[in-house]
Amino acid sequence: MSQINVNRLTFSYEESFDTIFEEVSFTLDTDWKLGFIGRNGKGKTTFLHLLLGKYSYQGQITASVVFDYFPYSITVEQMDLPAAEWMDELKYGCESWRVICELAELREDADILYRPFGTLSPGERTKIMLAVLFSGENDFLLIDEPTNHLDQESRENVKQYLSRKRGFILVSHDRDLLDACVDHVLVLNRQTIEVQSGNFSSWWENKQRKDQFAQAENQKHRKEIRKLSHAAARSAQWADKNENSKIGYDPIKEHDRCVGTRAFIGAKTKKMQSRVKQMQQRIEREIEAKEDLLVDLERTVALKVMPLVHHKEVLVYGKKYSVQYLGAENPVFSDLTFAVRRGDRIALHGKNGCGKSTLIRKILEKAGIEDFHSIVSESGVCETASGLVISYISQDTSLLKGSIAQYCRTRNLEESLFCAILRQLDMDRNQFSKNMEDYSEGQKKKVLIAASLLTPAHLYVWDEPLNYIDVFSRMQIENLILQYRPTMLFVEHDQRFREKIATEVLEFNAFW
Repeated sequence: MSQINVNRLTFSYEESFDTIFEEVSFTLDTDWKLGFIGRNGKGKTTFLHLLLGKYSYQGQITASVVFDYFPYSITVEQMDLPAAEWMDELKYGCESWRVICELAELREDADILYRPFGTLSPGERTKIMLAVLFSGENDFLLIDEPTNHLDQESRENVKQYLSRKRGFILVSHDRDLLDACVDHVLVLNRQTIEVQSGNFSSWWENKQRKDQFAQAENQKHRKEIRKLSHAAARSAQWADKNENSKIGYDPIKEHDRCVGTRAFIGAKTKKMQSRVKQMQQRIEREIEAKEDLLVDLERTVALKVMPLVHHKEVLVYGKKYSVQYLGAENPVFSDLTFAVRRGDRIALHGKNGCGKSTLIRKILEKAGIEDFHSIVSESGVCETASGLVISYISQDTSLLKGSIAQYCRTRNLEESLFCAILRQLDMDRNQFSKNMEDYSEGQKKKVLIAASLLTPAHLYVWDEPLNYIDVFSRMQIENLILQYRPTMLFVEHDQRFREKIATEVLEFNAFW
């Protein structure tokens, strides 16, 4: 057991004016199971790269352990070969028998090591990389978003696997995963960094109490500042009035005034002015204390969506619907019967590759949004209501290029409203001047979500919208959906989100 000491760490990217870390200091224990929490763009992945020595920085990071990072970078050549042939290139000294043992803990057969890596599912690829990662000894492991794009079963396997391990930092926005796998949290707040014992739920409960206390104290300070300000104004007024009475007087009203009266009035005025100065100093102290209270308060602004109301009750209908890729032996899915009615929020649920995204693409095709004819054949019935307007979020963020202004012109979006929604999703204004290809994955997802929210539609079709999205924004989006109740068809493997949002779950069964 040893420690990682971070002392006065300061870092910013050369091409950016934004400071990611400034004079940051904290200490971590290498025996911890550490969850890393923070808003998108706050620097979680950047910090992991700093530990790996990828960037130059000011300050000190001292550690007596070797760091290793997930996910590994897989080359095009490696994708065509089995992992058994190149996994020792990922981790020096990696031994096959240890990887096989780790795969067994992940409830995965060793034969996936001998199949071309590119033919494996996202879950199988993740399990191989995690098995390689944990096959060493005495390394401190940096695990960055291991469950993105994984189905529920694979997520559960990874969750149980990590819950038995120690000595890692886990970056994740999956609340269930963090609760099951970590015993400490490292939190990037708005202006500070804190290290706390416990999991996500215990930290979140403490944070809510802390925020409520800060808001109550803030109100108390505001009242005290108003009271002191009124008292200071009155005292200043009296002092000025008293000072003005030193020179000149009415001999009839002040017949008893003598030569010493002027000195008495001056002393009294000085005393009043001293009291005013003391009040001003107290006001400044109260303001300073008030400003320190709310620096880390998470202000999640309520989002809005304006769904359209279609004249038909059933927007999408399927009966004994089957889809098969051309040349494939089995259909992707078969005999699927479903209906999407106004007000429904239907979650598509099943393993990776069972056809959830395929169904979405076929529905988009029926609505005239996407052409999918050439690569699949279909049987049964799948129909959409005439004139159906769909707002769609894709899994793929690779098409986001160029500036926000160019994106808004292409999508026919009002730029000022679009940027306002991004601000409500806590994207910094400095990001608006950058090209979108330079955004983090979470920021790219927020662009897609903002575009969807700004597009009035009868049906909102979201395909894994929350990958890479921070916890606070997830809660924000949950509240939005529960308030406005748009009709939705969505794929999302975040179990808490699905349980909270879905009015119905459509189960898919894969043909293997």
